[in-house]
Amino acid sequence: MADKRKRRRPVDDSDSDSELPFKSKLKSDSAILQTLKTLKDSVASSSETKPLTLSDLNLSTACREVTDRSLSSVQSSIESLILSFAHSILAGNGFSFSVPSRSSANQLYVPELDRIVLKDKSAVRPFANVSSVRKATVSTRILQLIHQLCLKSIHVTKRDLFYTDVKLFQDQTQSDAVLDDVSCILGCTRSSLNVVAAEKGVVVGRLIFSDNGDMIDCTKMGMGGKAIPPNIDRVGDMQSDALFILLVEKDAAYMRLAEDRFYNRFPCIIVTAKGQPDVATRLFLKKMKTELKLPVLALVDSDPYGLKILSVYGCGSKNMSYDSANLTTPDIKWLGIRPSDLDKYKIPEQCRLPMTEQDIKTGKDLLEEDFVKKNSGWVEELSLMVKSKQKAEIQALSTFGFQYLTEVYLPLKLQQKDWL
Repeated sequence: MADKRKRRRPVDDSDSDSELPFKSKLKSDSAILQTLKTLKDSVASSSETKPLTLSDLNLSTACREVTDRSLSSVQSSIESLILSFAHSILAGNGFSFSVPSRSSANQLYVPELDRIVLKDKSAVRPFANVSSVRKATVSTRILQLIHQLCLKSIHVTKRDLFYTDVKLFQDQTQSDAVLDDVSCILGCTRSSLNVVAAEKGVVVGRLIFSDNGDMIDCTKMGMGGKAIPPNIDRVGDMQSDALFILLVEKDAAYMRLAEDRFYNRFPCIIVTAKGQPDVATRLFLKKMKTELKLPVLALVDSDPYGLKILSVYGCGSKNMSYDSANLTTPDIKWLGIRPSDLDKYKIPEQCRLPMTEQDIKTGKDLLEEDFVKKNSGWVEELSLMVKSKQKAEIQALSTFGFQYLTEVYLPLKLQQKDWL
């Protein structure tokens, strides 16, 4: 009689974790943790030395920077400015704004500080001129609204500000640009104006901090994490047993790391702005780095825009170079995904994307930037990218399995100290 019992399906060795590319190279977690502790100690000891400031350098070019100021100080500056306008009008001279230029020609990369700063060139914005009357009017209106915020001691979003006078502002990009101009004119940070952007960035992992008096434990915030508060002045009492901060470009990679609770295996704080860095996330990252004295490792796409995003966190954006002292986080290490990783980790051709003409142009333009030239490793990787004309997203690693990022790629990177 034939044996009718169901036969057990043989195990397919190709599905086994042991077959994951390069997993056999991984050492024990304790060995990797020791490497991370050494890195943390190195960063902590270097943080003891007082960081250089713009005033410490004898630059041949005059530069300007803004500072955090109290609401009463901002209010007083606005009132003094408007009073000077009134005197000028009564004298029959009309009035005009002296606005610091934020054009590319007025930017300077300072290698000693490793960030972009604003030079001292200004442009006149007279009210009695057809070409500038509208901008002068918008500037005056923004000053009036900021003055109201100072009197009431409240915060509003940039969107709120735009909707107070839609017909005048016409488009939010215009009111946003003038808001930055007003920060420069008054010599204060944008957060000092009590105008914030909507919540965008999120954080999860080994971090406890107070948010407006409420204690937040970021290990108990689920997969979504804690939204980074838009006004940094309500954040305080940061505590952490993390060994490093993992800065992630995209939401998809962040979700994989959060769901796998990567921060429990390798104690870390995971943060993302879900793409282009916003002011709140940049301020929050700077605050964590400064107060916790932790190394920052970055995980971005292997394309020119991933490197641009990394440079905004590290060296600042040209649009907000006037506030680079507060918005930049020095010494961010580029962990991945790097162009050399595509061959090193044998990422299949079907998971790589051809670079467009615009991608190649952006890559070549980045190679001409001083903050890229300063780092030979960045130059080498970017040159390889432009030469190969290939790019890849972090998700390309999923070809080896959805958890390859957290199970093999990142642990191996950390073990080998493979960062720039």
